[in-house]
Amino acid sequence: MKKNTVHKTAPINRAGLTDIWNAFMVENATFSPHDIPICPTTAKKIPSKLIGYDEAKTIHKKNLCDKSDDYHVNAFIHFYIYDSKFDGKQSSFWLYPEKVLEIISHFDGIIIPDPSTYADFPDPLKRWNYYRMNAFGLWIASQGFEVISNVRWNTPDTWEYCFDGNPRSSMLALGTVASSLKYKLNYSLFADGLRKMYEVLTPHTLIVYGSANYPCFDELRSKGVAIIVFPSKTSEYYERRKSYE
Repeated sequence: MKKNTVHKTAPINRAGLTDIWNAFMVENATFSPHDIPICPTTAKKIPSKLIGYDEAKTIHKKNLCDKSDDYHVNAFIHFYIYDSKFDGKQSSFWLYPEKVLEIISHFDGIIIPDPSTYADFPDPLKRWNYYRMNAFGLWIASQGFEVISNVRWNTPDTWEYCFDGNPRSSMLALGTVASSLKYKLNYSLFADGLRKMYEVLTPHTLIVYGSANYPCFDELRSKGVAIIVFPSKTSEYYERRKSYE
């Protein structure tokens, strides 16, 4: 495997040009051989609580209405929600990063965004979403806020680059929400990717939003990886239903 290399970004302040590529996010970044910006985990401890970005927006709006703009919430923001809720035309983390930063400033930190990379997406779109995820997280970290690097993969063809932007031997996060792991094919692809992720990144801690009640996570536990689970609202619902059966 090639070692990570440092690339200088193109000059941002070019006469007559506007930065429509968010090049400011990757100024002085370290890039992988596939030109993915590397987003380190800067959080020093495990979050006490996770709150979805959509809920964080609601909290922020309420506090502004109450004229309590100096509030703070002891929780990390996560983006394991529908893309439209954090990457829509009016709410995109990429198009309006300063607005998202304002909300983040009232929380302990974030798990970096998790834009979709569905198997039927064209390959350039998958790479673009993975690039944006890491570039945004790197920028938030550069503003002095704590971030946890998010891991995301899809079919084996994405393994070539989809771990490039994550730190090694660190704390990472992933979401299992909407992964449909109860289906054999989906589980097999996920489990293979999880093994590959460990092979490449060897995290010491893995924060899981959703359910980790699968054998592939037991494999990581046997290797000494601390699996920290934050149940999603969906997984909490199914756990409650099981208790009544």
